[in-house]
Amino acid sequence: MDVGGTSVRAGVVDERGSLLDTARVATPSGEVALEDAVAGVVEDLRNRHEVGAVGLAVAGFVGTDRRSVMFAPHLAWRGAPVADRIAKRVGLPVTLEHDANAATVGEHRFGAARGAGVAVLIALGTGIGAGLLLDGALFRGAHGVAPELGHLCVVPGGRPCPCGKYGCWERYCSGTALAATAVELLARHPGSSTVLARETSGDPGSITGRRVAGAARDGDPVAQRAMTELARWLGEGLALVADIYDPEVVVIAGGVSESAPLFLDEAREHYAGAITGARHRPLARIRTAQLGDDTAIVGAATLAREDLGTVDRRAG
Repeated sequence: MDVGGTSVRAGVVDERGSLLDTARVATPSGEVALEDAVAGVVEDLRNRHEVGAVGLAVAGFVGTDRRSVMFAPHLAWRGAPVADRIAKRVGLPVTLEHDANAATVGEHRFGAARGAGVAVLIALGTGIGAGLLLDGALFRGAHGVAPELGHLCVVPGGRPCPCGKYGCWERYCSGTALAATAVELLARHPGSSTVLARETSGDPGSITGRRVAGAARDGDPVAQRAMTELARWLGEGLALVADIYDPEVVVIAGGVSESAPLFLDEAREHYAGAITGARHRPLARIRTAQLGDDTAIVGAATLAREDLGTVDRRAG
């Protein structure tokens, strides 16, 4: 299951990483209602399939025990023993994981990072989520919250970030950032006759990352310039990440990755030029996620299956 701020999405996943069935409900605002929704989706799918365990991918900080959600900005849980509560409700083992970590596992087992020893996943959405594999194993940090790569500072004193800092990577390289860049460009050129300017005239708030990407595909020069800026900051940020972790492969996931043909080649060029020791070291392969929107669901199911196997072996 992928439990996000907008929807609770679930899939029945087999050992090959294939989705056999799916279900979705809107995410409720209250804690009890949210757990009711999660349990309801599990029961819905169990009515049609034999299910052995549940994996929950959550957009928030997961405790080191992987049983509790410490904080989730768009969900009701705060210091909540979510895994145990849901397990009691549905009568199945439950594995809990950060959504970007789950996506990283999905791509490592079945997608773009298959077989890589050191891999980074960058999920470009409203912000930036990230996952890291070292020697094929998830790296969660000392307190379970690593790696928060979206909050690396790339522009000192730059755009304010909801985290409280300024100039964070996700403020320049995300769906939200794409919209903000387009608004800034239009403000510099009042009276512009571009399609994006005409469609959003007088209402800058109607500009979204998805809308900018669509305009860029249609040849709108302001939207294309915004895409160029996103490519630049993606490359710069990836160079920082590569200097620290030296990955074999970087997987670009999230909603913005659907527009990769508009920015990824240019981002690769920026990355190759900005990395320390450019032209004198191997470069990571930069690929888009192969599992699309389902990557966190597949990864969560994979982790739940692995945990279930561990328990079965101990019992044996």
